Amino acid sequence: MASLVLGPMLRHVDDTSATVWVETSESCEVTVLTGTQRTFQVGERHYALVTVEGLEPGTSTDYEVRLDNELVWPPADTEFPAPRIRTLCHGRPVRLAFGSCRYASPLSVTSDGRYGTDALDAYARVLAETPDEDWPDGLLLLGDQVYADETSPITQDVIRRRRDVSKPPYLQVANFDEYAELYGESWGDPLVRWLYATVPTAMIFDDHDVHDDWNTSGIWRDRMQATSWWQERITGGLAAYWVYQHLGNLSPAALAEDEVYRKVCEADGDVGPMLHDFAAEADREADGAKGYRWSYRRDFEGTVLVVVDSRCGRILADRERAMVGGSEARWIEEQASSVQGDHLLVATSLPWLLPRSLHDIESWDEALCAGSRGPRLARFGEKLREGADLEHWAAFRASFDWLAGVLAGAGSGPAAPSTICVLSGDVHHQYVARAEWPSGVDSRVYQIVASPVHHSVPLSQRMVFRLGWSRWLEKLTKALGRWDSVPDLPLTWHKVAGPFFGNSLSELILDGRAARYTLRRSVRTHQQEDQMEVVTSFDLR
Repeated sequence: MASLVLGPMLRHVDDTSATVWVETSESCEVTVLTGTQRTFQVGERHYALVTVEGLEPGTSTDYEVRLDNELVWPPADTEFPAPRIRTLCHGRPVRLAFGSCRYASPLSVTSDGRYGTDALDAYARVLAETPDEDWPDGLLLLGDQVYADETSPITQDVIRRRRDVSKPPYLQVANFDEYAELYGESWGDPLVRWLYATVPTAMIFDDHDVHDDWNTSGIWRDRMQATSWWQERITGGLAAYWVYQHLGNLSPAALAEDEVYRKVCEADGDVGPMLHDFAAEADREADGAKGYRWSYRRDFEGTVLVVVDSRCGRILADRERAMVGGSEARWIEEQASSVQGDHLLVATSLPWLLPRSLHDIESWDEALCAGSRGPRLARFGEKLREGADLEHWAAFRASFDWLAGVLAGAGSGPAAPSTICVLSGDVHHQYVARAEWPSGVDSRVYQIVASPVHHSVPLSQRMVFRLGWSRWLEKLTKALGRWDSVPDLPLTWHKVAGPFFGNSLSELILDGRAARYTLRRSVRTHQQEDQMEVVTSFDLR
């Protein structure tokens, strides 16, 4: 008899439909409320994404999961509230929680206190005691859902049993099956499992989902492609991402248009080879574009969320270096310019607006790598870029300016949204910055960074991030740009709040034209329970 291996995960929810993702032990038929879907097979593993339709707007509906008509979820002995689908409702404020960078599960690193309390575990405890009318309408995970290059002791034991770890990639994840083990370790945490079954989730990858320096530069990419193990790693990673994360990002309408999903559902037997071929094509760079668009859109009541792939979609050829390819850039422009609601959210795992001095260093290093001071300093710039992770939007300066133009265009005119918020993670601290253009923009534009959910932040990193906002250092780094003729910036920005540190989640409440931001940090109580405390909360005026 089939059993539930992982999930259920509540993914896309709108006013009348929802999708629920599961992994099962064998081939079976999965039923959730009115929706039924046959599993598809990848190797020895089985998955399904069930679409539930015909729901009423603004309702809360408990649901169960059945495999071949046998009830498998929720567990009979659960202490948590029943998982339920809360559909969107016109006139109700939109609540969105977001964060990034969750290293393993706290159950995997209990002996290592440096990772602290898990913000997702703590958030689950809080929501379990909160009326469902105050639950978020979505949980946005902005990268590094798993760490393929920094595995936990539990995952390392699994890898040792599977292959010779004296050969590359050693104790890092090598292929789809090992990725599946990694997702199981992270998402099998009981608190997180209940949270994901109850709150709709949207996701995007970042570097550690594949490799710390993933697509930092063309030089890095060429070096990795020359190894004996990288191709299996990248195809396994992208195939696993499509199965575990990306499918659930898509609305039922988008799923119906997705050619890969159609082929998977129609296939009879193992679709692993098909997905690996698809992943290889998605990774391939040709004619200034990639073979698949991972960016996507979600619509809430009065709010549009555009999630931008700022990692796999990069174009790394020296003369075409860009954060996203041409066709994907045009798609993003179309989504941003078509917003007719009160708020536009642009989610990208990497911050668009860094502390100003760090921005200047990254833009200067890009010019150095391009040969502004000759080949010797170009080689130095490349080492600096990889060693210090200088590969955010600032290090793709043409793309930084392009996004500034997209946001300024979306935020101008009588129909402009009240706020435009760029939501990001990656940099292991939290801050809010306000962007301003010389010519003026009608929308209020913010960069909000939320990271990490569960990770450590060394004192040296904290000092760097604090110094990054200092005015005297900004004056010094501006000189670097002038030295190498880095173009003037099209806008300015200043810090509104932060930097803050610790495992945390951020939240936006969007109510008509108003927007309120809250940062919550996870803490351990005297009763040894994980809870959340409010660090700061204010209106985005």
